[in-house]
Amino acid sequence: MTDDALDVLGAGWTARTLPLRPDGGSPDPVATLVHRTGSPSRRALLYVHGFVDYFFHAALGDALAAHGYDVYALDLRDYGRSIRDGRPPNHVTDLGAFAEELDAAIRLLRADHDEVVLLGHSMGGLVTSLWADSRRGEGLIDALVLNSPWLDLRGSWFERTVFTGVLDVVGKVAPNLVVSGIDPYYGRALHQSTGGEWSYDLAWKPFDGFPARAGFARTVRRGHARVARGLDIDVPVLVLASDASGPDDAWHDALVTTDSVLDVAHIKERAPLLGPDVTFVEIPGGAHDLALSPAPARDTYVGEVLAFLDARLP
Repeated sequence: MTDDALDVLGAGWTARTLPLRPDGGSPDPVATLVHRTGSPSRRALLYVHGFVDYFFHAALGDALAAHGYDVYALDLRDYGRSIRDGRPPNHVTDLGAFAEELDAAIRLLRADHDEVVLLGHSMGGLVTSLWADSRRGEGLIDALVLNSPWLDLRGSWFERTVFTGVLDVVGKVAPNLVVSGIDPYYGRALHQSTGGEWSYDLAWKPFDGFPARAGFARTVRRGHARVARGLDIDVPVLVLASDASGPDDAWHDALVTTDSVLDVAHIKERAPLLGPDVTFVEIPGGAHDLALSPAPARDTYVGEVLAFLDARLP
């Protein structure tokens, strides 16, 4: 484990590299723990990003810190700050591999904080849900917050059934086969260089994304199937999503005021399956990443998160 160093977000943020076990790739994988300094608290919140994503949400961190949270974020292996030459970015063949860095980060936070909240966005919402279910009874976190979690595949009946069956076979025998990508429209609507509000590193979050490979698609669909069978997360869960979905394959005026990545009906349908204590909240005018929605939707999102945590945690 490396010492904390100044993060790419600048003053007030540090980053620590977490070495991970060898996985057959070269070099060995790492994860990165980001920390907003200067606001020590007994309450910590750890943010986990989505696919083709990383943590750059300084404004969200500031809002959470102003409410008394010590804010951390985890760039998972091969994402964002953790991308290394020689390793395919944003690729994993087993979502369970992320448990190693989640365990390491949560245990570091637990050592210095009385309360730990885990917040996952999109793919990070799926990963953190599966992790929380696998760690029930261990007392590692006190609440789970999910921002537009990827709990099912958006697509046609054929893609969600027949193609999923094919992927399960192909993903095992040819895990590196490229099977899909992402459209650039949502990213272009977000980024300052193309008219959006937000500045982030296009090498780590490119408009066209990174190739989605068969092994990754297989493990994601298997994760979706686990959610569909029902999880038993034993802490309060808050699930938030936009109030509407928009097209994901074309430019349109509502790219950042609807979820233009996932189907919000799927999120709402699957949320109760996460555990016995789940609250679902719609955010009118919310983007896929609710924290990157235009005001006032992003303020509504943060307000709902903080109100939930205030109500449910001592």
